[in-house]
Amino acid sequence: MEQRRRAVESMVGETDMFNGVFRGKKVLVTGNTGFKGSWLTAWLLMCGAEVYGYSIDVPTEPAMFDVLGLRERIHHRFGDIRDRKMFRDYLREVKPDFIFHLAAQAIVSASYAEPFDTVTTNVVGTASVLDAVRSADWNLTVVMITSDKAYDNVEWIWGYRENDALGGKDVYSGSKGAAECVIKSYWHSFISRMDNVKLGVARAGNVIGGGDWSADRIVVDTIKAFSSGCPVEIRSPQSTRPWQHVLEPLSGYMRLAQSLTEGCGVNGEAFNFGPRAEQTKTVLQLVRDIAEKWGMNPDEAVRVTGHIPFAEAKLLKLNCDKALAFLQWHSTLAYEQTVDLITEWYSAYYHGCEDMFALTEKQIRRYVRAAEEQMIAWTI
Repeated sequence: MEQRRRAVESMVGETDMFNGVFRGKKVLVTGNTGFKGSWLTAWLLMCGAEVYGYSIDVPTEPAMFDVLGLRERIHHRFGDIRDRKMFRDYLREVKPDFIFHLAAQAIVSASYAEPFDTVTTNVVGTASVLDAVRSADWNLTVVMITSDKAYDNVEWIWGYRENDALGGKDVYSGSKGAAECVIKSYWHSFISRMDNVKLGVARAGNVIGGGDWSADRIVVDTIKAFSSGCPVEIRSPQSTRPWQHVLEPLSGYMRLAQSLTEGCGVNGEAFNFGPRAEQTKTVLQLVRDIAEKWGMNPDEAVRVTGHIPFAEAKLLKLNCDKALAFLQWHSTLAYEQTVDLITEWYSAYYHGCEDMFALTEKQIRRYVRAAEEQMIAWTI
């Protein structure tokens, strides 16, 4: 607790991000031990929030949650998001001002191996959170995070808008589309009538950054191979993705929470958070660029394998005009800056940096400065 107090005191000035709405507030992050959850936790701490976490486990070894020592910096409870009573009891014990719901089975390959767990975690888990929110008798702002995979992807060249069809052909996409249906039904049936609760939905995907060690992710596989001095094997070198640094959608989630709290007329709405159009690069290009920054010969850093264990979409991107119009949000980083941040973080870790939390704070500050230079609304 003393460590938390000193951390908050050292953040004076930084707590004004997002108009200071998180300063001194209780923020509950489900899935806080995961990659995105760990980055969000670090940023919320910099904003002066008192962070509470709820996760079933620490999902990887190593894990950013452990590397940053977040267990000692926040309040944390291990529990299954599908356990309706346990989560509701924890919510009523904490009485948070904000909830960011990130807890999910987020790996496409795992959805093929464990489809039932994927569906129950992503659908029943979502219902569990919403059912607990229904019991809240205090002022509460909720951001439900799903995925760009919630859209029914027909691989057209246009970005998907928030009112496009949901629900894909594979189990993972289906679980995310179904979670969106649950959110919509709970919103219209119950939460829209609760004056004390504000709720928004956020969709993003292809998030990359330092601190991820999840299975079957291209940056993770690349860094693991390069850190051992080996080339990385890739399945679909010409598949394109709209790559975005993890801080991009997180700034959108936090901006959405700010707007909901300040009563800016976005209650009950869904928003896409994606990168600039020029961020769309092939898998091969991304790996070659990381190799160059890592100090490897790009021509020797990649080995293409014909082994494709499950079907993958080759094209999926989002239209983020709604976030720009209603939230004055747009992405901040150029593609080259994203690659720089990734290689800096992992290089520091694999070269024995003793204070990865400080490095993570440094990268967040760099991101904030870049957003300030562009006068993005959440920095003003």
